[in-house]
Amino acid sequence: MALTDVRLVSFGYLHGAPPAFAHLVLDLRHHFRDPHVSPDLRHMTADDLPVRQAVLGTPGIRELIGATALLAEAFDAGPAESPLNIVVGCAGGRHRAPTVAVALAKRLGKTGITVHLGHRDLAKPVIDR
Repeated sequence: MALTDVRLVSFGYLHGAPPAFAHLVLDLRHHFRDPHVSPDLRHMTADDLPVRQAVLGTPGIRELIGATALLAEAFDAGPAESPLNIVVGCAGGRHRAPTVAVALAKRLGKTGITVHLGHRDLAKPVIDR
């Protein structure tokens, strides 16, 4: 195994640019429905089951998680031992990005890759827009 570990960070673009250390950036803002638009989900986070169900039930999200896991495994197959940094972003960093990051971390963990997961903006207040 070439990867020593994967650092996986979720974030919100409305709180700043993606972390500069990223090798792979997943931008979920324009292709996947934002739970923020639902008043009943707006003030919840990825820690809440209804948000996770809404995000993971979005068409294409599970396929994106699988494809990203394959990308990480492709890096793992390379000859150099080096950490891989993946960042996952959405608008506010409270719904889509952390949900996808957790699901990706679980999937990668099942392959034996060590995953270090963090959420830059999950605990920040809702941005009204």
